[in-house]
Amino acid sequence: MSTSAQPNWDDLKFVLAVAEEGSVAGAARSLGVNHATVLRRVTGFETRHGLKVFEKTPSGYRIASDRLALIEALRNASTAVGHVERLITAERPGQESRIRITSTDAFCRFLLPEIISTLSQQIASPVSVLVANQHLDFGRLQADITLRPAQQLPEDLSGIKAARFRFGVYGADGGDDAWLGLEGPIARSSAGGWRDQLSNSAPSLLGSDSFLMLAALAAQGRGRAVLPCFVGDAFPGLIRMAEPEELPMASIWVASHVDLAESGRLRKARNIIAEEVAKKEPILMGEISG
Repeated sequence: MSTSAQPNWDDLKFVLAVAEEGSVAGAARSLGVNHATVLRRVTGFETRHGLKVFEKTPSGYRIASDRLALIEALRNASTAVGHVERLITAERPGQESRIRITSTDAFCRFLLPEIISTLSQQIASPVSVLVANQHLDFGRLQADITLRPAQQLPEDLSGIKAARFRFGVYGADGGDDAWLGLEGPIARSSAGGWRDQLSNSAPSLLGSDSFLMLAALAAQGRGRAVLPCFVGDAFPGLIRMAEPEELPMASIWVASHVDLAESGRLRKARNIIAEEVAKKEPILMGEISG
């Protein structure tokens, strides 16, 4: 390969994203760019190097059979470059690097605003809050810190178990007795399993992958919802219903990628967030209203 045709890492990221997602649209979503940008970068890569990486099929983009080794090499390169990028990011001081914090819509609505306000007064770095019920890819540096419910952290994350929170059954006074369904990631939570046992797995006419949406539907009298107590107790129009003896609980973790765990500025931010979350455990456990 000539010097002028040396691969550019930015182009390789686009090629790898299409390979992993199986479509240009999926790659665009994962990279946070538009469809045309992905198509242009992949086409440019193939043109410059005189090779076709993908075969376009009715179901999407398929890796050409003789390019599988190339894609595997790209994955290995992605892992190595990602490691280097994370280490560099971790060491950038103060105002030179924004701290990106991600959490669910429920935590961002009812828990994080006051905590982020406190955090911003105690650290030099600017802060962004990314709302996502799906887990962001820390390997691609989509976020620096996550505040998430989990029983245990995955191997690529390291952090602090800051507090616990409890679930309850909520509805509107005089509302429908039907159960609202939990879908997507929240269906696989302890709340999802508990709800299925309570309702004997009866099918739901209404459901959502967002506790905020479920709370809004319940407040409209459309059914009963299993909600975190810090959501249900604070949501206008909802009352906590009679409950079984054992309510499910979950832990709240404040974590970063393992490569960022020793970063002083991120460790300070995680500790501040965890301390503030711990102060709110009575609200999170439904013992007092927020």
